[in-house]
Amino acid sequence: MSSTCDFVVLHAGQKMPLIGLGTWKSEPGQVKDAVKYALGAGYRHVDCATVYSNEAEIGEAFQESVGPDKPVKREELFVTSKLWNTKHHPEDVEPALKKSLKDLKLDYLDLYLMHWPHAFERGDTLFPKNPDGMMRFDYTDYKETWNAMEKLVEKGLVKAIGLSNFNSRQIDDILNMAAIKPAVLQVECHPYLAQNELIAHCNKRGLVVTAYSPLGSPDRIWKHPDEPVLLEESGIKNLAEKYGKSPAQILLRWQVQRKVVSIPKSVTPARILQNLQVFDFNLTGEEMDHIGTLNKNWRYIVPMVTVNGKLVARDAGHPLYPFNDPY
Repeated sequence: MSSTCDFVVLHAGQKMPLIGLGTWKSEPGQVKDAVKYALGAGYRHVDCATVYSNEAEIGEAFQESVGPDKPVKREELFVTSKLWNTKHHPEDVEPALKKSLKDLKLDYLDLYLMHWPHAFERGDTLFPKNPDGMMRFDYTDYKETWNAMEKLVEKGLVKAIGLSNFNSRQIDDILNMAAIKPAVLQVECHPYLAQNELIAHCNKRGLVVTAYSPLGSPDRIWKHPDEPVLLEESGIKNLAEKYGKSPAQILLRWQVQRKVVSIPKSVTPARILQNLQVFDFNLTGEEMDHIGTLNKNWRYIVPMVTVNGKLVARDAGHPLYPFNDPY
């Protein structure tokens, strides 16, 4: 069934399916069934992260569905995980990866990403905070973290390494010192945040771009009451009607045609299946352009914390915070 998954090729030669299952905000108790259903439906790409706190349950799904005598062969599956901000010290990188491998019940990852360029205080608390609610930062240089990630490739523990939430300047900073180049950049990306400059920047340098929250992340906790709702956009709804598809499928098809990998999250079987059914129609050049005009540089995913009763950007005080640059 893997023919349902179209793919892009990373610089090291691996095939990365253009649609993967996202697992952020997938509750324990739901995520195992979601992953098993997705694998049965033809998904061959699952996106994970330590900070989602559900890798052990995803590992149970892999144990039941993936292996030599199981429905899915390990070499057919593309699995990503991410190094969390509290593990940027070089000596913490390999133990952090090995914990993910143990939880996921895998011998290697296809892709390991640095989740953010900035670090939090070392330790096992995912979100170390001061009494006022502000994060406790660490100032490890991401280039040192990158050097430690390269060793994981040399040891055969990961096939490729990459970046998440880095801006163009930070990507170039890594490229200028890297012995093993980043294969992928994962960022928020959808028609309201089209990321055209950043995608062009990555394409020119041989990085594949993965879009997280490709549907505009309608289930986030820190929503603004008056924010625009991507799935309600009239132009998208009209295209959905024309093609007999859902608005979500139109948004995913737009990314597929741009050769941007997308990782929509769902735990609902019908939606999981629907999100993969985007390879049987084509948007016209004009329709692609129209969706492109919806860009408002609207970033849905800016982690917020409450400090003294006010919502503030959680990480904006860190010198390596990526979103202060235009792209």
